[in-house]
Amino acid sequence: MERHFTMNWNHEQLAATIHYPEMDNAEKGADHCRWPLVIICHGFIGNRIGTDRLFVKTARRLSRQGFMVIRFDYVGCGESSGEYGAQGLNHLVEQTRRAIDYGLEIDCIDPERVILLGHSLGGAVAVLTAAKDKRVKSLVLWAAVANPLSDIVRIVGDSVYEQAVKSGQADYSGYRLTAGFFESMTGQHPFQEAGKFNGDVLVVHGSADEDVPVDYCFLYQKMFWLRSLGQCDKEVILQANHTFSSSEHTAQLLKITTDWLHSINKRREEWNDWMI
Repeated sequence: MERHFTMNWNHEQLAATIHYPEMDNAEKGADHCRWPLVIICHGFIGNRIGTDRLFVKTARRLSRQGFMVIRFDYVGCGESSGEYGAQGLNHLVEQTRRAIDYGLEIDCIDPERVILLGHSLGGAVAVLTAAKDKRVKSLVLWAAVANPLSDIVRIVGDSVYEQAVKSGQADYSGYRLTAGFFESMTGQHPFQEAGKFNGDVLVVHGSADEDVPVDYCFLYQKMFWLRSLGQCDKEVILQANHTFSSSEHTAQLLKITTDWLHSINKRREEWNDWMI
């Protein structure tokens, strides 16, 4: 079952969709009727549907596997209110934390299994959120941005960035990106925040990604490996683009992700059995 709703954040409304676990699978995988929660963080000027409906496919796949899933639009994206380009990177983090608040208000959610799944800039937001918010227990990063300012400037072009700095704002694909939007990314390097997160991480990237360098997945893996706690697994999907658009690459991405999520659940159960 799916339900559309809105979340209040400051003076804005975030449009969202929640996917409830299918009961047969949920009952098999539930821990005393408490379900794991996955929150999907979309990328730069994206939305909760995703390119080629990637996030819809993901949420429906995961709900069939016994996960509760929330996908939402950041301010100014999709059906949410407000202006996206007037927000900063820190605002995206706080909006993500609002989605966590909402999810954990649901009685049947297991607070020990809260997962952020972030794509592109949403991956960077997921890392920054997890470094700040201890309620996040696991991360899934798809083609995650590692250097927000330089990566977004590369995508929009130098002329858009220079106009925003000079004039206070610039148009990009119908979005008004303010100087503050770019300024908020200055000095932000999510991979350097990796050490503050102690949970398990999956990093997936396409080898043919032309928007975010595939080298970032190796950088993230290295930084997560330097931690004393938490595991990090990495997968590179050959010839996949930034949005894993082909049906073959989407299928690989979803299988890798669901298999990994089930594996960390199994490790958790085995650890609990050992402790008992």
